[in-house]
Amino acid sequence: MHILLSSSSDQPIYEQIIQEIQGQILKGSLTPGQQLPSLRQLARDLNVSIITTKRAYEELEQAGFVQSIPGKGTFVAHLNVDFLQEQERLKLDHYLQEAVRTARKLDLNAKDLYQLLQSLFEEEESSS
Repeated sequence: MHILLSSSSDQPIYEQIIQEIQGQILKGSLTPGQQLPSLRQLARDLNVSIITTKRAYEELEQAGFVQSIPGKGTFVAHLNVDFLQEQERLKLDHYLQEAVRTARKLDLNAKDLYQLLQSLFEEEESSS
């Protein structure tokens, strides 16, 4: 499992870990039943505190993405990936609608908004 973290991001490290793992589950890179690294191993691999990895795993478990089995480890949960992908698309749609409303308030047109989005994508890629 490969997780990219950005120390320059405003987003807390545990949230970055959550997003990376969720993304890999939704893309199918991590499959149902697959064991994740132990809390200690992930903390060591990412050079972060065990408290950080524990919080990420706990939130992933609460959201239904992983399942912790005492004495065995943490595993990718058996879930409906199509449903989860659709939920993520709906969230994205909501955020984009909000972006369009804000752009209109600022008298930006679709081309301006597209250029801003393109710039954000490039920024994200260069920081990864």
